[in-house]
Amino acid sequence: MLKKISFLFALGLLIYSCARVPLSGRNQLALIGNEELLPLAYEQYDQVLAESRVVTNTSEGQMVLRVGRRIADAVEVYLKEKGYDETLEGFAWEFNLIQEDIVNAWCMPGGKVAFYTGIIPICEDETGIAVVMGHEVAHAIAHHGRERMSNGMLLNGLLGGVQAAMGQNPSLTQNLFLQAFGVGGQLGMLKFSRRHELEADQLGLNFMALAGYDPRDAPEFWTRMSNASSGESPPEFLSTHPGPNRRIDQLNNNMPQAMEYYERSQKR
Repeated sequence: MLKKISFLFALGLLIYSCARVPLSGRNQLALIGNEELLPLAYEQYDQVLAESRVVTNTSEGQMVLRVGRRIADAVEVYLKEKGYDETLEGFAWEFNLIQEDIVNAWCMPGGKVAFYTGIIPICEDETGIAVVMGHEVAHAIAHHGRERMSNGMLLNGLLGGVQAAMGQNPSLTQNLFLQAFGVGGQLGMLKFSRRHELEADQLGLNFMALAGYDPRDAPEFWTRMSNASSGESPPEFLSTHPGPNRRIDQLNNNMPQAMEYYERSQKR
């Protein structure tokens, strides 16, 4: 009887804790709220910056900053138009370029973005940076980090918020947090599931288009990324599934809608 009650309680909590990904409508688990998650993410972001060589004051760094602000502004307007104002509660956008030969970029919950100089040559120009920026911003808008940590907590029987989980098992909860954002690898790199990556590709394509960047450059970026990894271990940015060909196919399938957003942005 006790096991049955526990199961029903857990099932009820699971149903109660479901949220929907803004714009895509996919159901996702949300055992923790942004009021708990964002302060932890911001603290980790500041720690990464403190331990890194930040070069945002360079010409490339200013380009990353410019693209980031442009996409963030467009996304904020779009989400408000669609009635998703609450999605951005607690967000504090920040965009930084870190000097390190790593082919990667990431965005923590709340809009804390980092690019590494190693990915800039593959981006080639501002539109290429917009491809990556749209993708990373999409991870934050879709609350992928929160979902990943919530899944980890559920699998380990840590029900309730972060503070409750810390009380049950502080070391495990801390590890789940680090894993949710890839911390413990190199400088906080994020690794998401195939589902998250494809969702970020789709949303990110629209986000760059809304900001006035030509989305037709996105498949070309992924082709360059694939070519850069030929004959070698894949860059961190390609370390998770899906492969480049599948991503390119999906981007091309979603291109008509993205082009509508892009053409609309050119009339403003």
